[in-house]
Amino acid sequence: MKQKHLLSLKDYSRADIEEIFDLARKMKSRPGDYRKALEGKTLAMIFQKASTRTRVSFEVGMFQLGGHALFLGADAIQLNRGESVPDTARVLSRFVNGIMARVFAHQDILDLARHATVPVINGLSDLLHPCQALASYFTLLERRGSLEGLKVAYVGDGNNVCHELMIGAVKLGMAMSVASPSGYEPNQLIVKSSVRDAQKARTPVPEVTSDPAAAVKGADVVYTDVWTSMGQEAESEARTQAFEGYIVDQALMSRAKPDAVFMHCLPAHRGEEVAADVIDGPQSVVFDEAENGLHVQKALMALLMGAPQP
Repeated sequence: MKQKHLLSLKDYSRADIEEIFDLARKMKSRPGDYRKALEGKTLAMIFQKASTRTRVSFEVGMFQLGGHALFLGADAIQLNRGESVPDTARVLSRFVNGIMARVFAHQDILDLARHATVPVINGLSDLLHPCQALASYFTLLERRGSLEGLKVAYVGDGNNVCHELMIGAVKLGMAMSVASPSGYEPNQLIVKSSVRDAQKARTPVPEVTSDPAAAVKGADVVYTDVWTSMGQEAESEARTQAFEGYIVDQALMSRAKPDAVFMHCLPAHRGEEVAADVIDGPQSVVFDEAENGLHVQKALMALLMGAPQP
């Protein structure tokens, strides 16, 4: 893989993504073969936003590869006291072999990558979430054996997860339909870019609607996320009202294919965006999806940080 950073799957080819999946599959099945893959290397992890899965998976992943992960919380580094992102990138590049950042503004990720001399991984920004899309699509690949021609239905807020799933679906030859209420649709620039890319690649063009039932019809995957993300707490009441009717329940799941799976990036709010009997039911793969974040991120770190492959 020739990529230096992971800012978005937009920058990756289908072959690049498949290379990550192939290595993730090997690392998952034979973890002992890779226990020294990043020996002596260090990953700096910048967290402006709190996390469970992202922190644990990257930290455990570096440990399992023989490296070390350094947690840098927002209150523990000079970014909180006004040091610029470019200076932070330059300084960290003198100490570590890679930087993973979980931030609010996507511009911070872009600035880190522009000024760092080591690989930068987008662990989440308000605009994009490539690591989540990788984990989700790797999980689907495990289930189906192939992604070509499958349909992903996303119901809910047109947020960073939705954006990256759309970008990834186009790259991997899948159809995607998004159902969001008025005012909460995915970013129009990302939609337009994804439509152009799909037309160019002659793959299914992403669709956006306000009708969850129409979006889910015939889907292989039904995906949702919380209605109120971190930093949007003041909007919680308004969002709850706006998303009335967008809960993924058994009635909505019945409109998808009989063997459709349910996905969610977690954490989940049962009784809000998803019914308990769906997320805890037999069609749910949310915990496989969470685990697979570890495996795809291990593969990604090994490829970006130059580990020799056995």
